[in-house]
Order: sequence, then C-alpha cells, then structure tokens
Amino acid sequence: MKDSFTKQFIASIALIFILLSLMLGVILGAFYKTASNDVRNLGVSNLKSQAAQVDNYLDKGGNVLWFAADSVEYLLSIDADHGEIEEYLTKETGRMTQQFDDNFTGIYGFVDGQYMDGSGWIPPDGYNPVKRDWYNDAREARGEMVLSAPYVDAQTKEIIVSFSQMLSDGTSVLALDIIMNEVQNITEHMTMGGMGYGFIIDEDGLVIAHSDKSRIGMNLFMSAEWEKLLRTIFSENKSEYEEVINGEHCTVFTEPVTGNWHMIIVANDSLLFRRIRHQIMYGVILAALIYLIIVIFCAFSVSKIRKAETSREDSMERLRQLNRNSIRALAYTIDAKDRYTSGHSQRVADYAVKIAERMGKSEKELDSIYNAGLLHDIGKIRVPEEVINKAGKLTDEEFDYIRIHPGSGYHILHDIETDDNIVYGAKYHHERYDGKGYPNGLRGTDIPETARIIAIADAYDAMASDRSYRKALPQEVIRDEIRKGKGTQFDPDMADVMLKIIDEDYRYELRQKKEAPQNLLVVDDDPITLKIVGRILSDMDNIIAFSARSKDEALSVVKERNIDLILLDLNFPDTDGFTILEEIRKIRDIPAILLTGDRSTEILKKIREYRMEDYLTKPLNSAITRETVYDVLHGFNRSWDR
Repeated sequence: MKDSFTKQFIASIALIFILLSLMLGVILGAFYKTASNDVRNLGVSNLKSQAAQVDNYLDKGGNVLWFAADSVEYLLSIDADHGEIEEYLTKETGRMTQQFDDNFTGIYGFVDGQYMDGSGWIPPDGYNPVKRDWYNDAREARGEMVLSAPYVDAQTKEIIVSFSQMLSDGTSVLALDIIMNEVQNITEHMTMGGMGYGFIIDEDGLVIAHSDKSRIGMNLFMSAEWEKLLRTIFSENKSEYEEVINGEHCTVFTEPVTGNWHMIIVANDSLLFRRIRHQIMYGVILAALIYLIIVIFCAFSVSKIRKAETSREDSMERLRQLNRNSIRALAYTIDAKDRYTSGHSQRVADYAVKIAERMGKSEKELDSIYNAGLLHDIGKIRVPEEVINKAGKLTDEEFDYIRIHPGSGYHILHDIETDDNIVYGAKYHHERYDGKGYPNGLRGTDIPETARIIAIADAYDAMASDRSYRKALPQEVIRDEIRKGKGTQFDPDMADVMLKIIDEDYRYELRQKKEAPQNLLVVDDDPITLKIVGRILSDMDNIIAFSARSKDEALSVVKERNIDLILLDLNFPDTDGFTILEEIRKIRDIPAILLTGDRSTEILKKIREYRMEDYLTKPLNSAITRETVYDVLHGFNRSWDR
C-alpha cells in the first residue's frame, strides 16, 4: 500500500512538473517572442528616427544650395558681371556659416565659364572644374540637385560630401561642400544603449560615418563577410536581418538615407536580448521556487496522509486480528466440547481451502472460505455435551439435537457477521446435492457454493478422524465413499476435486494427527505440592510430567528434555519463580504457568511483565488446573493460522 501510495505521489509530482514546465514554456516562449519583437521594433523605430535626423540635416544643405542657385540664376538673367556673382557667393557663404552650420564650408561653382568660390579658396594651377565629380554629376542630373559620392579630404582626413546643381544655361553648376561632422555626431549615438554600433555607408561600400571613428573611410566591400550582407541590404527592402558577424549572432537594422546611402546598426543578440533572458531566468527561478513549495507542501500533506493511512491500516489490522482471534476463539470453543475430535474445525477449514484453491478462488475468497470452515459448527454450542460425546448410536431425539446446530449457527452468526459465506456455510453445510439434507432440503446449485465446499471437507474429516464410536477410516474407504456420494451427497465437480486431492495424498497425511505426548515440568521446592500436581496431571491423556525442586534441577531438565510447558512456584528459599524463568528462557523460550498463594494485583503485573500464560492459586483445584493446562497446551492462538 505504501509503495503504491509513494508511486502515486511521485507520478503526481512528475505530472505537475510536466504541466508546469509546458505552461511555463508556452508563457515564456510567447513572452520571449513578443519581447524580442518589441526590442527589434524599437531598434527599427530608433534607426528610422536617426535616419530622419541625417536626412533633415542634409536637406538643410540642399535647401541652402537651392536658394543660392536660384539667386545666381537671377543675377545671370540681369547680366550681372562675374564680380557681382562672386561677391554674392562670398556673402552667402559667410551668412550660411554663421546662420546654419559651420560644417557647410562654402558655395562654389563654375558659372558663365569661370570658377568662383565663396570661401575664397584659390584653385591651384591646372585645376579644371569641369572634370570634377560635382560638376559632371550635376550635368548628368540635368537640373536636378545631386549628392556626389563622399570623399576623404587629403589634408583634414574628414569625410566631405557635395551637393551640386546645374543652372538653366546648361553649363553653369553651383556646389556646396558639407563636412560630415554633424552626421558623425548622430552616428556615434547609434549604439542601441551600448549593445551595438552604427555606421553610414554609401553604395560603393565606403564608411561615411561610424560610431568608431577609426573605421571612417573603410570600404566594407573589401570584407567577404560584409560584402555578401551589404549586397543583400542594397537589393532588398528590409529593416532587419539575422546574421553571424565575427562569429557572434547579431541583429542588423538598416534604413536608407539620401537615396543610395544606408544607415546601419549592428546589435549583438547576447546583449540585445540580455534583459529579456534575465527576466525569463527570473521567471524560471520563480517557477522552480513555486514548484519546490508545491513539492514541500505535497510532501508534508502526503506525510500527514501517510501517517493517517498507516494509523488507519494499523487500526484495520488490529480490527482484522481481533476478528480473526474472535473467530478462532469461537472455533476453539466449539471443538472444546468434543475433545475426542479436537481440531475438527481447523481441519475442515484447511481442507475447504485446498478444494477452493483447486477451483481457482482468489486470496480474498480463500480467507472467507477458511473462516467459514472454522465457524461451520458454531451451532453445536446449543447441543448438549453428552449428545456430542455419546459413544453409541444416537436416538431420534438426540439426532434432532444434532439437526438443530446448522440453524442455531446461522442465528448466532447472521447478526455479527457481514460475510454471507460464513453465515451460509454454517447453515447449509449439511444440505445434500440431491435435496435430502437439512435444515432446508436445498438441491444442487441452490446450495451456496461455500456450503457445498464445506460439506465435502466436513464429511472427509469425519471419516479421516477418530470418533468416540470408531477409529479413522482407511484412505481407500474414504475415497470410495466420496466417489459414491458424487451427485447425491456432494457437488460432483467438487467431489472430483476432493478425489484428486486424495489421490495425490500418497502418505495419507490429510487426517487427524495422533497427538504426541507433551512434556510438563513442575518446579516447586515443596514435595507435597509436587505430588498433588503429579496426581492431577495423571488424569490427563498424553501428558508426561517431570519435576524439579530447585533452579539447578529445572535448568538440567530443560537442557535434557523438550519441555512444552512449565508450572513454576513463586517462592523458593534462595530465589523466586520469575528469576528461575529468566534463566530457563536463556536456554529456550517455554510457556509458563505460575503457582502461587499470592492473590494481589501485583501478581497480574508480574505475569504480564514476564509473558507468563496464566497463574494458578494455591491450594490447587484439580479441575481448574487440568483445564488451564489443557488450554495453554492447545490454545487457539498457537495453531490457527492458514
């Protein structure tokens, strides 16, 4: 029961763990997916915001150039000379630097066949503006403002970009140089809270701005790892990518700026999702603690339940033991009326179980049939002892006494027993299969099955036991009687089972055993008491009495003889009976009856303390002495286990 309970507890805890793990997995999985998507969406949103800052900043430079180009168009339309145009460019450059941004380094261009520079820069000899990228890009754009490819200034090592626009005459071009310091400042803050780095790259792979200034001017197309990713970014319209960069899993956010540039943030996933993973870890730890609390609470509850269950089982076992002892006591009481057939109820119970086992009965059914066998003759309590022990043939009146015992047994048991097998076994074990039995004349299978089993076991023991009027019958005679009774007195199937049991009993061991002589040792220092006890015991069958007058004599007899019972005086000149019993039990544990004239309650305590069977009060009463000795030697608690 405990093993089953433990397995059930472990299975329940395992099931809770599995369900909790599944629930936690689903919840945390959904949380991780949602949270990681939120982080990515936040990264995309932040990048769009920073890209908008770069676009707005560069648009401001484009607006300045657009206004200047419009003004120069006006001056050309009114035939202003080159000096006036250059003076305007100089004034506009100064105003632009003061009012807008000192990174806007100056407005310059090739106007009406002459190079002009608002910043005052004088080109070196051989400088040909019409061969510069800013000029050619503007011509190719045919009047649209264009942003030329960034370049690294040879002297300052700064990244510079140029806006340029062709004027309406088709040959004149104005341009504006912008140092990328402000764009670099924006880029340096593109780190996703320290979890990554950002940069801006043009379509040729040139790093225009980078959160790490040392990487400005690098060409990432020179790296095979980055070349593949950048070509994917330039060819697709996606905001994020999952990539392995330098051996680490990363999320790459990207957003186009000013046409063919791309703003990129690379975030290390281990850092990007660290907070989410920490929260998941805290959730797992919390769930583990909750599970541990559940386990502890369940274990505590199980311990309490197990203790209660153990207590209940102990109570039930005590109740079952009390019930078994009560049944045995009743059976012992029945057999005590006919000592000539002592053990009849026990043997009937044993034979009934053997038959039932061959019929395939369960352990629970066998226990029930065994108890029914023990109590089948309980009704004989109502039958006078002289009738039971009569040696000769019974008169009709005496046989009527015998006939009443099944009904008496039924009425004794039906109010105290809930097991129908026991109740019906007592009432119907003298019914016959042909309907000629008593008390109700039941026929065939109308007779309860247990009663049919007991009927054949009872008849077998009656023939295999000594009776007051005859000795036990030979085995072959018993077999022949059972064979003749098939279908008349006995259930034919059960008779066949009994016949098979008989055939297998080659040594005829299933019979009443001859009671072996039992050895008693009387220990008393008074010779008169020894004579009295010897005379009383001489009237009992199968008793051999030995005597001893001291502890040493008693120990000597116990060592030499197989003593079954000791009658032990309390008082000796140099010791007492309890001390002698302790010494004897160092050799063998032998049942003992105390002989004493002491009638105090202390004697009862001592008897229980030394596990003595009983005590007899001096002077001894012959009948009480014989009955006590017989009961101890033949007590039901010594031989009534199946």
